[in-house]
Amino acid sequence: MEQHASVTSLVIVIIIAFLTPILLHRLRLNLIPLVVAEIVMGLIIGKSGFNIVHPDMWLETLSMLGFIFLMFLSGLEIDFSAFAGSKKKEKLSSGKDAPNPFLVGFLIFVGIFGISLVLSYIFVWFGIIENAFLMTLIISTISLGVVVPTLKDVQIMKSSIGQTILLVAVIADLVTMILLAVFVSIYDTGQGSTWLLLILFGVGVIFYLLGKYFRNQSFLETMSKGTIQIGTRAVFALIIVLVALSETIGAENILGAFLAGVLVSLLAPNADLVHKLDSFGYGFLIPIFFVMVGVNLDIWSLFEHPKLLLFIPLLLGALFISKIIPIYILRIWYDRKTVLASGFLLTSTLSLVIAAGTIGVRMEIISQQMSDAFILVAVITSVVSPIAFKKIFPVQEGEMRKLKVAFIGANQHTLTVTRELNPALYESTLYHVTQEKIEKKIADSLFEIVEVSDYSIESLKNLDVFDVDIFVATTGEETINAEVAIFAKEYGVDRVIARVESPNLDEELKSRNVDVFSVFLSTKALLKALIESPSVMNILTNQDTALYQINMNNLKYDGLMLRNFPFTGDVIFVRMFRGKDSIVPHGDTELKMGDRLIVTGSREYVEELRRVLEFGE
Repeated sequence: MEQHASVTSLVIVIIIAFLTPILLHRLRLNLIPLVVAEIVMGLIIGKSGFNIVHPDMWLETLSMLGFIFLMFLSGLEIDFSAFAGSKKKEKLSSGKDAPNPFLVGFLIFVGIFGISLVLSYIFVWFGIIENAFLMTLIISTISLGVVVPTLKDVQIMKSSIGQTILLVAVIADLVTMILLAVFVSIYDTGQGSTWLLLILFGVGVIFYLLGKYFRNQSFLETMSKGTIQIGTRAVFALIIVLVALSETIGAENILGAFLAGVLVSLLAPNADLVHKLDSFGYGFLIPIFFVMVGVNLDIWSLFEHPKLLLFIPLLLGALFISKIIPIYILRIWYDRKTVLASGFLLTSTLSLVIAAGTIGVRMEIISQQMSDAFILVAVITSVVSPIAFKKIFPVQEGEMRKLKVAFIGANQHTLTVTRELNPALYESTLYHVTQEKIEKKIADSLFEIVEVSDYSIESLKNLDVFDVDIFVATTGEETINAEVAIFAKEYGVDRVIARVESPNLDEELKSRNVDVFSVFLSTKALLKALIESPSVMNILTNQDTALYQINMNNLKYDGLMLRNFPFTGDVIFVRMFRGKDSIVPHGDTELKMGDRLIVTGSREYVEELRRVLEFGE
């Protein structure tokens, strides 16, 4: 019977994990983070609800693995390139230069941690909790899992304010995770010493160096496909080894998992591997963990302790105060609504609070009811914070901002393209080296060409060539194209296009998210299309029936079905690109923020649709 009950509970949890995102979608509750919905569903079937699921060996093991994998993905989610900051200059609407995201983000977190420490001692002074260290970690932590998707939803991830918010969350995630391990080693006498953590970090450095060495070995390329999947095997081996080492030296296993994620992030894994890991984690193990968090949460027991019921609003207030006061340093550069919205978003907290509460109960520093109160507050912040952020954050003014395009190398291709780009949408500049034999008079009469002494990065930087939205490198030297294109991408240019003919350079640039074209491949593709699909080529080349790309940036239409879209112009939706997915649009297809829409129709209607979806007019 025990095994039967075990399987029954497991089946219920798996079914709930499967149905939850479907219910969210059908009920149009897109503002609620999925992990929060999974906890709520766990509440319904667990101790606080119908009590039809009972923890057992199956569920406890899978839940623990889910927590370990969640901590791994939290470490993997950290983009360390953000610490370098964007080298691209950004002018704010106020006319001021944008601040350095890393410097400001670090100062904000120092303020958050300092205020959290003061508030923790106030809680201790009133006798609400005994350990100020643990309380400080709980108040100062920020949920990357809530911050990142929210920033992506409102399309400000790459902006100065978006990078600042992201860096505050990243620093908070890193520091509180490390301090949580230090906390365990100090206060849990049976769990080893603090200096033993150095062994864990030392092993991490060794694994990083080994990974960096073997990453570029050619034989691994062939072993990463088919049934071998050596990259995935290496990741799971790394997680298990570091988790086992963490437990051996007396640290929490989640620290080893988090460190494994950090190491994989530092090694810059390819997008396919990250996609596989995300799919496995968020598709199987992690939903089980969050559902079980809800199952084990006993809300009714909180009503037996009036002191805890009072503690919940006090903790919510502490979380808000600790974030909103330090974030007000941003008033130097941004308006009040932007700053207030940022403070609300940074109030969100989830995974590390669950970890801290679990550890606190195990070490008998806090009661199970106190841990439940922590988790309940974390759930509330994860629901309220993104909603408040989206409501308060000012919508960008709908104005048709021209995209700046820089072409390096004047030739028959670039000269023609600059003439045909819509001047209402693009501001193009051609850069070319000074040449004695260039027909300067003819060129100057037809095109605006800026002469440069050479194509070195320093020369181009002096002319602010990289301060654009789109950078196109198409000189006669593919090595120069590759060099300046890579620098432009690192500098922070959103889209970089380079002309190369060599397959090796082609692969290298694509791996760095540089769009590549070659004359040979373009000519071959054109000839093939003319033979096989002449009508398609007519669509591509005819101005009246051309294809256009429009980016969906208007929150007003997020989640709206195409059949309900109010725009009635002469435009047809041909294709939608969402992340890596290519979607054939139908009437019930929903528009989503960040979608790239391929449309055809009259040019005037296409430009009107662009104003509606891209600029919110």
